[in-house]
Amino acid sequence: QVHLVQSGGGSVQAGGSLRLSCGASPWPTRRYCMGWFRQAPGKEREGVATIDTAGGSLYYADSVKGRFTISQDYAKKVLYLQMNSLSSEDTAMYYCAADPRWDGCYARSDRDFSYWGQGTQVTVSS
Repeated sequence: QVHLVQSGGGSVQAGGSLRLSCGASPWPTRRYCMGWFRQAPGKEREGVATIDTAGGSLYYADSVKGRFTISQDYAKKVLYLQMNSLSSEDTAMYYCAADPRWDGCYARSDRDFSYWGQGTQVTVSS
């Protein structure tokens, strides 16, 4: 079992940047699928980005492509989501997720992730 603890987020003006962190304990010793999701008020949860711990399965939703970057620091055992050029459309609760089934990680649905972070709010004001 993997315990995910998120940090980062907060409020920022449009055009600004934020970085979300997701610490995994323990960090998976075998290949895992990792992802970031978000849910805005009144909307369904949507996938933002995926990556597996071997560095493959890199996926970004069209709405964030070119602005967001998913990455991982194996030494620090942390998954990151760097978010640049933020707009009000990015306002949502953000969640990190992990699953031991790395096959099919690319753009995986939230229904197929086993472990979840507690969520962190990102609010972008225009």
